Amino acid sequence: MAMASPLPVRDGVGATRLHLPMAGPWPTVGAYMAERFFHLEPERLLARFDRGEIVARDGTPLSRETPLGAHEFVWYYREPPVERDIPFEIEVLHHDRDLVVADKPHFLPTTPGGKYLQNSALVRLRNLLGIPELTPIHRLDRATAGLLMFSTRPETRGAYQLLFERRQVEKVYEAVSALPSAWEPASPALAGRPFPIVHRNHIEKLRAHVCVKVDDTREPNSETLIELRGFDDRVVHTLLRPHSGRMHQLRVHLAALGAGILNDGFYPDLLPEAPDDFDRPLQLLARELRFTDPLSGAQRAFITRRTLRFAPTGA
Repeated sequence: MAMASPLPVRDGVGATRLHLPMAGPWPTVGAYMAERFFHLEPERLLARFDRGEIVARDGTPLSRETPLGAHEFVWYYREPPVERDIPFEIEVLHHDRDLVVADKPHFLPTTPGGKYLQNSALVRLRNLLGIPELTPIHRLDRATAGLLMFSTRPETRGAYQLLFERRQVEKVYEAVSALPSAWEPASPALAGRPFPIVHRNHIEKLRAHVCVKVDDTREPNSETLIELRGFDDRVVHTLLRPHSGRMHQLRVHLAALGAGILNDGFYPDLLPEAPDDFDRPLQLLARELRFTDPLSGAQRAFITRRTLRFAPTGA
């Protein structure tokens, strides 16, 4: 069972929990945190102890002199970063007692992290709906737009999470890729394989790497059904039905077939990090979610209202 925070959600953001060592060369909790968060000015961090902003499991504020070993966990609110506004709105498509389904724009992360706090789908929705317990049931990459499901109540959250763990949710995505040079309009194919294409490979997430690794010597652990939706003289538009949910799976699979998704800075080649270009979103969209509701037994189907900017006309 998750450890409950002694601090309430504030401005849509939950408190951060830090696991402390019970022994070590640091005389106090403050000394350990000052070394752990070396990028912060030490006095600025210690001043947070003076203000009572760092608390123990029972909510008791710690002081600068609290010795290391007195507490195993502390909680605190992250200091809000200076955020670049993401000028696209998240839309609520469905809201009932247990479930929220939202339509996420490109560039908006699912949850707070790094330089994004208020500019995350979770925090925006908590503030919009007034539900501090709101929790994502699954996630989308920041670059991907489309459907996201959130749980409104801890009592029923596990039932929806199990749907994803057991692969009982039918997910459909759309993607737009540059037209491959060898494209034959009379017999559309990718890498010589006619549609529909089932692509499999072994994807591995490596620590400290932003891209995943494909290992063709190992048994496949990812699978995607790729269908043709349309094309013109510039791009090809596909529907993607993932059977598995590996990190970056759809982006990796299309890149492997010579049809990397438009505006993808990771695959097939990792490009230097650059500021977001809001006029060039990744052309990947979480289009549909279908499942049997674990509480009511009803069939649920949700479809995005968003479209891909560079899709062929009429697709």
